[in-house]
Amino acid sequence: MDKFLKILVGFLGLLLAAGPAWGQLDNRAFISQLPGKQEYSIYYVKSNTQSPEQHRSIDSLNKQTDELKRRFPDRFSNDSLSTSRRPRAGELRLSIHAFTFFKDNEYFNEINEGYTLFGTQLNPQLVYYPIKELRLEAGVFLWKDFGNPVLQQVRPTFRATWTRGNNEFIFGNIRPHLHHDYIEPLYDFESVMLRPLEEGLQFRRQSRRLFLDAWVNWLRQQYVGSTYQEEIAGGLSSSFRLTGDDSPVQLNLPFQFTARHFGGQIDVVRLPVRTYFNYASGLVARRQIGRGALQAVRLNAYGLLFADNSSIFALPFQRGHALYLNGTLETRYGDLMLSYWRGSNYYSPLGGPYYQSVASIYGTPGFTDPERRLLLVRLLRDFRVSDAAAVMVRVEPVYDFNKKLLDFSFGVYLNFRQEWLLGNVGRRVRVGQ
Repeated sequence: MDKFLKILVGFLGLLLAAGPAWGQLDNRAFISQLPGKQEYSIYYVKSNTQSPEQHRSIDSLNKQTDELKRRFPDRFSNDSLSTSRRPRAGELRLSIHAFTFFKDNEYFNEINEGYTLFGTQLNPQLVYYPIKELRLEAGVFLWKDFGNPVLQQVRPTFRATWTRGNNEFIFGNIRPHLHHDYIEPLYDFESVMLRPLEEGLQFRRQSRRLFLDAWVNWLRQQYVGSTYQEEIAGGLSSSFRLTGDDSPVQLNLPFQFTARHFGGQIDVVRLPVRTYFNYASGLVARRQIGRGALQAVRLNAYGLLFADNSSIFALPFQRGHALYLNGTLETRYGDLMLSYWRGSNYYSPLGGPYYQSVASIYGTPGFTDPERRLLLVRLLRDFRVSDAAAVMVRVEPVYDFNKKLLDFSFGVYLNFRQEWLLGNVGRRVRVGQ
């Protein structure tokens, strides 16, 4: 543990000297409404107030926008700063989200053997705005794995999103997986392919300083006489910016929490209640450098905790902790990321299986690695196809210090999202009125 603390203190020292902050990975091309148009979400502010303090604050924000537009003109457009895309009451739209994925895991270890994910997902929806603050979406989700003539899933989708200022209240199909912005040991990246839909409640807030996502995903509903337990997942992901708008080094303080519960009282199997908690916090820093080959440096450090609060313990350990360090060079040609993981009796039912101290469903049953040490290198590149589409390529070698084993994974993904305005049905008068 002393070595952990020394490494953490040293790394935090680098953070304070280096430094705006995405989370662990830049996943914007996977979750953006315009995957190929990754713009800054900064806009001009107008004010009618006579307060000198508010005037100075607004002037500072607008100057920052001008500077970003000057340094990165390709990430801004007049269209993105206009109000042309703002919804109006009564609008009816057609929305299509298509996602094709290929991820080859060349793993040869007892924790997580190799496998390949290769398929496509399609989610066409109708979108209606009864008022401009309320967005209703309804459609169907289709998932087909290549090499399998049978569809994996055919599911209806429905989402109601009520927006109030910087706040979003979401009911139905919540914004899932990578939208939560967790680090991979807490929430598996492969959820974007294997668990693409989440159903429940969600509250999101995104302002200049604070990002917060609190959510509940109801995984399995239980009924009277069920022969299975109900299953629930949920958590909170947040990040608070510590530095001001004009700071050359942006520091963020993240806090993340997940819970996984198996229980219920009306089933007939009477299995023990199982509840698992995972926590992570640390420091995230990013320093913008320029428009050359090297554009920014991003560093982050996390401490993680695991706790098993089950009534009867099924795991070989009930408490665990881990240290997770990441350094990223953002370049014109893509991102190069180096990660170090050291986990002691760590388990996360929602997290990436490679980080666990117990074997996953792909591993050797009953195998454990109590002190897991990994070094990961990630090469990430996003290719813009159009505003509505992007191709993402990722190469991720990983070295296991305990086994002295080098594994790797390779992935290619195509994400397409677009909406078409069908008309404004709110302006039409019903027959007979």
